[in-house]
Amino acid sequence: MTKFSIKNFKLVLASAAMMGVISSCDVTDLTPANLIPDQEAFGTAARIESAVLGVYESAQRGYYNGSVVNGRGYPFGAANVEQGDMRGEDMYNDQAFYEITYANGYNPQTANNNGMWISLYRMINRANIILENLDPAVASGVLTAEKGNAYKGEMLFMRALAHHELLVHFARPISDDPNDPGVPYRTFAINDVPKVPEGEAVPRGTVGEDYTQLLADLDAAATALGSGKGTVSRVSYGAVIALKTRVLLHKEDWAGVLAEYEKIKALYAVTPNPATPFRGGTSSDNIFSFLNSEASNGTVNGALPAMYGNPANGGRGLVKISPLIWRSDFWHAEDTRRSGLTERNAAGIYSAKYIDYVTRTDPNVILRFSEVVLNAAEANAQLGNLDAAVALLNTVRDRALPDTVPSFTAAGLGGQAGVLTAIYQERRIEFLAEGRRWADIHRLSGAGLMAGIPLKAQSRSVNNVDFYTTNRTILTSHDLPYSSDLFIWPIPLEEIQSNTTAPIAQNPGY
Repeated sequence: MTKFSIKNFKLVLASAAMMGVISSCDVTDLTPANLIPDQEAFGTAARIESAVLGVYESAQRGYYNGSVVNGRGYPFGAANVEQGDMRGEDMYNDQAFYEITYANGYNPQTANNNGMWISLYRMINRANIILENLDPAVASGVLTAEKGNAYKGEMLFMRALAHHELLVHFARPISDDPNDPGVPYRTFAINDVPKVPEGEAVPRGTVGEDYTQLLADLDAAATALGSGKGTVSRVSYGAVIALKTRVLLHKEDWAGVLAEYEKIKALYAVTPNPATPFRGGTSSDNIFSFLNSEASNGTVNGALPAMYGNPANGGRGLVKISPLIWRSDFWHAEDTRRSGLTERNAAGIYSAKYIDYVTRTDPNVILRFSEVVLNAAEANAQLGNLDAAVALLNTVRDRALPDTVPSFTAAGLGGQAGVLTAIYQERRIEFLAEGRRWADIHRLSGAGLMAGIPLKAQSRSVNNVDFYTTNRTILTSHDLPYSSDLFIWPIPLEEIQSNTTAPIAQNPGY
């Protein structure tokens, strides 16, 4: 555990025998006045509901750079999108704000990677505290078995989602070598001082072991939740299965991806209008989102509309669309995602997926059915089912193109390699400004299908919209070979230094 999860426990919990979670602030920051025994914290259904909602809030706005008050959307309120995009080449860093991530300049003490690690493990610990108290609450009659199972499914999903985010940033991909060092997979709560050494002793294990536990968590979550799609703002069976398709895609379990797709393909649908999933919060394409509100968001220094929004319309425009993808030959000029999901000013072109510049309430859409469809398309292509793969690909692509543009065919794409390339390119277009690019770079580099982080438009060099519409030379840099130690983030120095029981190994090169 990090200094912020362990040292603070030693200081705070010295005054209390047991600790419950009923506050929306992080468990490690509760003062003694907030600490009550678990039997009281989980003594009523209302308190348990509050604790569960607290986990959602810790995911939506957690720790950043020494603060949980101004969390900037770590880990899932906005930061996973911003960090995922800035590690790739399709969104562009326009100011110094994301320079460290964009230019691969992080180290064991830089704020962005540290904030991600710490906020994710805090979120995991909160979920584990609830998981350990659900069965007693059901046994005592505080919760019905049905409600207890629903909460169990939600918390297992949260635990799996957080650990997978850790793996794609801090560990080599499973597509390379399952025996590479993973991350500590924490399956029990640290809610009392005597448990601190036990928590510190959890090893990194291997990437393969982490994926095994991830899938076990998701299988258990699916069983606990039953069936159905639920609401977009709470974890549902559909969300669990959608996340499984993502995890299995990274694992290169192509048959597994298709089996999971079959389970939910009737529950959701790709929207005819690509903008619909980002207008109003709910649609047939939205599976699960973390909500932001006027009172609780990543603030002007982290919220998605602030960071991505056109300054001419009220955003800050720190991140804009890269002219490299805008000028690419695979993004059709008539694609409605170019016209309906972008805005421009004299300085460049911006994403228009997040447009509430005043109250910053745009949700962070974590799982969309479009992703599940493209996951299934890729799995089919890998298995040689090319016609099925292209049919799925076209359900996403064609709805953004006029009828005059012909659909893809497997023959027209040149066989398996061409079909896979088209799927990878479609993912870049469809999930632009959603933070998914880094996860694809990570897994495809591990599989030998990419050489690492491609060349990017040089940070803060694109200052005119002409870069998007002419053959004006784009300066490029910030590429990073997969072989570089910098390809994965370092474990925070405070994690290494404060772990006195069984220190975990730092990633090589740091």
